[in-house]
Amino acid sequence: MRAKITYLVTAAVLVFYFVLVGSRGVMLIQSGTVVTVTFGVAVLVLPLIGLWFLWKNTQFVRKANQLAAELDAEGGLPLDELRRLPSGRIDRDSADEVFAKRKAETEASPDDWRCWFRLAVAYHDARDTPRARKAMQRAIALHDGKPVQAA
Repeated sequence: MRAKITYLVTAAVLVFYFVLVGSRGVMLIQSGTVVTVTFGVAVLVLPLIGLWFLWKNTQFVRKANQLAAELDAEGGLPLDELRRLPSGRIDRDSADEVFAKRKAETEASPDDWRCWFRLAVAYHDARDTPRARKAMQRAIALHDGKPVQAA
């Protein structure tokens, strides 16, 4: 729940920032000189890119949470088999062991979104965020019946 609140607060602050920057861009365009209109259009592009990025990330998180809920209902969420250091952080060797199991599971069933979801969790636990995101995107695509590129 804490992560959701943090995400919502961050998204709200970003939207406020985008509105603020967008209003400045409109004011520059209304000035009417070639330089200010050009600069105003450039300033308006930034909030549009930011809104698009925020929307795509929100959709990704929403879909990943839907998969997690569905997998939880099936009893298929990965168990926490990880050893922890006294600080509470995940032991790297433990994460690597679990990752090897998840990778083998996914290689055995490459068209199963559940395997890709669990692999994404293993990548995340191993602190490989870019691959975790790609694995989750693949899980979402497989779940939704969309075509996926060969890995």
